[in-house]
Amino acid sequence: MALVTGGSSGIGAAVARRLREEGALVASLDLHEKAPEGVLALTGDVSQSGDVEEAVALARHELGPIDVLVCSAGVPGASLATVDVPDEEWFRVMRVNADGVFFCNRAVIPSMLERGYGRIVNVSSIAGKEGNPMAVAYSASKAAVIALTKAIGKDLARSGVLVNCVAPAVIDTPILDGIEEEHIGYMVERIPMGRMGEPDEVAALVCWLASDECSFSTGATYDISGGRAVY
Repeated sequence: MALVTGGSSGIGAAVARRLREEGALVASLDLHEKAPEGVLALTGDVSQSGDVEEAVALARHELGPIDVLVCSAGVPGASLATVDVPDEEWFRVMRVNADGVFFCNRAVIPSMLERGYGRIVNVSSIAGKEGNPMAVAYSASKAAVIALTKAIGKDLARSGVLVNCVAPAVIDTPILDGIEEEHIGYMVERIPMGRMGEPDEVAALVCWLASDECSFSTGATYDISGGRAVY
């Protein structure tokens, strides 16, 4: 069984659909009570550890043990110069993008360890590798996702539970609705392939990392950026 956060739209929905098409039982945890067809829709806020624990328990009760976790829930943050970012905005972005990933990873690991198997895929961003102007909170939060993936991957390296993350460049999803056109243009201009990525392209990589075929990789960050980052 797979639990996907942010599964109501964008990358999360694409991942949930693909996992479902490939035969997995799938639950989605999102603020919005909707999910792709055939996916169990759970509502909750990943930035609240209690919501996460409740959703994980409900997913197990309804669908069985969680073999796969994909953390895709996230917010872009406001396009602001660093000196203009208020405390509340910094904390909001970090709570969802960094705390939320940590809470979800922590919640599923014990049962995975008991069974000696699990696949966790955290969705970071190219901003977490390179930093984007006008996006200090988002960039920092996504760098945190990369670092915690490395740490957890090493913690669990001999357990049968593998933890990796993906770092997309700009992907054509609803998350762009809150970003200024100038900011989007900056990101697209730096992609050698000259276009945004599509959610299904990211889902293909995520689903491989969530599969049995991924057997000798953990704590790694996988680029999917149209050539913007190749390291």
